[in-house]
Amino acid sequence: MVPTPNPERRNERSRRATLAATIELIAARGYGKVTIEAIATQAGASKQTIYRWWPSKAALALEAINDYIGEAIDFPDTGDITTDLTTQISEVTDLLTGPIGTVFRGVIADAQSDPSVGAALRETIIEPRTRLCEARLAAAVAAGQLRADVPTRVMVEMLYSVVYYRLLFGTDELDPRKTPAFLEYVFTGLRPLPPRAEP
Repeated sequence: MVPTPNPERRNERSRRATLAATIELIAARGYGKVTIEAIATQAGASKQTIYRWWPSKAALALEAINDYIGEAIDFPDTGDITTDLTTQISEVTDLLTGPIGTVFRGVIADAQSDPSVGAALRETIIEPRTRLCEARLAAAVAAGQLRADVPTRVMVEMLYSVVYYRLLFGTDELDPRKTPAFLEYVFTGLRPLPPRAEP
């Protein structure tokens, strides 16, 4: 007896092939040069199928990013906020130096001329992870490891602004090895350190 094909399994296989093709093509050619038709060809899917699942290339790229990231950049909680942020920001930085960084930059560029893309980017990528970070920072505040008078949303912006500034403008390389020094600057501040007492 020939088994009946499972359409859900077939659809999931096609979905994953489409997401993988999206990342691969955008990383190789650049976001602006990749079309839905090219993605469909690479994935072995029809253009109609892709448009049935995703209304635009940006929507497809956003799901590809989320699918690729998964839980890879969740926020650890060892009880030491410096250690945990070093781990998490290093993972984010490492991720953005690869294909996902190219896809992410493309979606951000698309969002500048299409407010709906910007809203989707914030809703699906930025806000969920911002809330996770705020929760971890709030725990550090409660433990007395961080100042209680700085809103956690502001802390998030301070901690990640350098990563995205370098990603978008290329002012310096994204290097996970620089995360500890950067966090030391953030936590210490920009004021001169008091002179050390002579032993």
